Amino acid sequence: MSRDTKKVFKIFCEGTTEYNYFDGFRKNNRLTLALRPVNMEGGGYANFLAQLRKDGKTNCLAKFILIDGDLAASTPGELKNLKDLIAYCRQQNKKKSIPHILMINCPDFEYAACLHSPEYTQQNYKQFLLSEFGYTGIDQFKADQKVYEKLNTKNCSYIVLFKKCQGKMAAVVNRFSVKTAKYEIEVKTDFYESELNNKGTNMCDLFEILKQFGEIEVK
Repeated sequence: MSRDTKKVFKIFCEGTTEYNYFDGFRKNNRLTLALRPVNMEGGGYANFLAQLRKDGKTNCLAKFILIDGDLAASTPGELKNLKDLIAYCRQQNKKKSIPHILMINCPDFEYAACLHSPEYTQQNYKQFLLSEFGYTGIDQFKADQKVYEKLNTKNCSYIVLFKKCQGKMAAVVNRFSVKTAKYEIEVKTDFYESELNNKGTNMCDLFEILKQFGEIEVK
């Protein structure tokens, strides 16, 4: 990794909700995160791949790509697009340039939101999301600009999600080798297609990398 590389992490995410969440995460934890929202409408996972291809290849320590898995599980043609995206990430990681760390929420970010609560035990996640966090509907949740703050109040926290997800099966499993002194990350990605039909997430990978670099503290 070049000495000129800044300790910047990029997050490519779909939807307003994810952007608002990570914007709040960045501000509340005083992190150097560059957010790259991707419009999925009309393009699906192919839009992620297109944006990654044209994104710069310097001044970045790692690129995190956060997507929902429901599209691949339910929409014809999108599974192939997802596999193309995975292949591209693997190709970039093999080059050992900027690590591309793929994270999949199955079925969607609403499920990952529920994992912020210690009270969530795999019941109906959409009903739980509304009752636990006080939303009147899913649309209100998706439009909430303070969604990070809402999911990280009282005994709810991304650290709860982190602990619940560590070592659990997910559609994507990333294996890391991190050298913090050199600002180097090597990653190998395994994809388990059958897990797209099960609830799961590896969003904890982001928090694990930030923890190892001393950007956040996870007790």
